[in-house]
Amino acid sequence: MSKMSIDLVRHALNGPTMGTRWSALFHAAPGFDPGPVQAALQAAVAIVDAQMSTWRHDSDLMRLNAAPVGAWVDLPAQLAEVLALGLEIGRASDGAFDIGMGDAVTAWGFGPDRAAPDRIQAAMSAARCPAHAQLELDGLRARKRGPLVLDLNAIAKGYGVDRLAAVLAGFGIANALVGIDGDMRAMGLRPDANGWGIVVEMPDPDRRAPHSVLALQDAAVATSGDYRHWINVGSQRLGHTMDPLRGAPVGSTPASVTVVARTCAEADAWATALMVLGVARGTALARAQGIDALFLLRDADGAITQSSTSGHILSDIKTG
Repeated sequence: MSKMSIDLVRHALNGPTMGTRWSALFHAAPGFDPGPVQAALQAAVAIVDAQMSTWRHDSDLMRLNAAPVGAWVDLPAQLAEVLALGLEIGRASDGAFDIGMGDAVTAWGFGPDRAAPDRIQAAMSAARCPAHAQLELDGLRARKRGPLVLDLNAIAKGYGVDRLAAVLAGFGIANALVGIDGDMRAMGLRPDANGWGIVVEMPDPDRRAPHSVLALQDAAVATSGDYRHWINVGSQRLGHTMDPLRGAPVGSTPASVTVVARTCAEADAWATALMVLGVARGTALARAQGIDALFLLRDADGAITQSSTSGHILSDIKTG
């Protein structure tokens, strides 16, 4: 270990955001004041929440949702950026990732309101058209071509992680690990010149246990799964990932999908898309798109098996 790495001071910052907490881990020279960094990180995620939350009626996203069909709505820059990325991944996944599932998310109780049978029936019987065919963007404004309720929960947290990384870079911090609720982004390397260790959880609803560990450098990772947020319908447990074709939770899915990508927003969105597609179609699309993905599958007896595509997932994963 170099003298430089020994002299560095570890800083672990965190704070509240989006119903959970953000975190930032980095090392700096003695005497470095983390106070301004803490404040800037908190302000960055507050902006994301204020623009993209479906839990805040005054957010910019909810203002767009409330606008009449056909009316142009001015957007702040970050919301416009995330909407554009969401539509891009929607097209690339042939609608498996769809930011226009807000009515279904709310109806099934995965938003701020309780599940409601009448809303569920409406969401499932609606003639569904993907957001990338319904939402028109023109720079910093947008308009809906038809009825559309937008929800960014499958991409906003990842984008928030990217904003945390941008803040640290603005302070000249090139080596760090930032995250929000399991969505993580690694910047550079640890002081010992190794990659940052990221735990992939075992998809177990009853306990938190590691399945494997990724060692990442300048990459982001996000996981979508059926084991943290669900509802029980009779004897069936339904996860929070929505099927854009049915307006209902997806039926048979992988237990989880972990994606490594350049940005956390991309990893977040693609993990959801691959959950919707399932292991066969998801693996084919991941390979076609050059996406690093790890599928964890649960058999009838509860045993977990895995399937992965190429890249970080294969080269950096350690099981056990």
